[in-house]
Amino acid sequence: MAHSLEGRLALVVGGSGGIGAATARLLAEAGARVIVTHTARSAGAAASLADSLPGSGHMALPADVADTASLLALRDDVRARCGDALHVLVNAAGFTKPVPHADLDALDDALIDRMFAVNWRGQFAAVRAFAPMLKASGDGLIVSVSSIAGQTGVGSSIAYCAAKAGIDVMTKSLARALAPEVRVLAVAPGVVDTGFVPGRGADFNAKIAASTPLGRVGRAQDVAEAILACATSLQYSTGTTIVVDGGRSL
Repeated sequence: MAHSLEGRLALVVGGSGGIGAATARLLAEAGARVIVTHTARSAGAAASLADSLPGSGHMALPADVADTASLLALRDDVRARCGDALHVLVNAAGFTKPVPHADLDALDDALIDRMFAVNWRGQFAAVRAFAPMLKASGDGLIVSVSSIAGQTGVGSSIAYCAAKAGIDVMTKSLARALAPEVRVLAVAPGVVDTGFVPGRGADFNAKIAASTPLGRVGRAQDVAEAILACATSLQYSTGTTIVVDGGRSL
């Protein structure tokens, strides 16, 4: 590891999910104090995760990325507990529902709005809320979880693809806007075995693995290791999206 995260504060929004939990664990192992967020439904899992992380001072706090007021309350809570500086913000919250791309009527306005509220607006709102604390650290980092769906146009729905493309563009824009105090990166997984997409199981994964150059679907750990690299090794990188897909998008 090129750099220890000892003494740094990391916030993983959506930390109770597969990729978020794996990321929280790696950040803690690298020395960071980690805060994971959760919704009411995932409170127990988030608390158990925070308690199990190596090191001390970790915590689980409530937040709903689709509700900006809850993100602002989270910011105030973090500041009161931990001080004015935040070093790492990981945007790992997400939502999707499979809709065949040719079934235009099934992708109704309510689902489109929900898809963008969670997968794009919520990530931007988290950055907006915590940007002053990231700047105060003098060496802040934002990593947002995107998807190769944003580049290939192949994914669980057209709206999901569009939202993830928006994350990639937002990463570029924010990297310019927040430099030099804050670096901004994204990681774009391919298919990851987390249960994130409803209805995808072992048969789907086997089919994808057979057509992926590296011969398997991704693991949450693969994505978490890329996020950790953003915080440790890739100190001169900003404004780019790192693909972690086993060659799936080739």
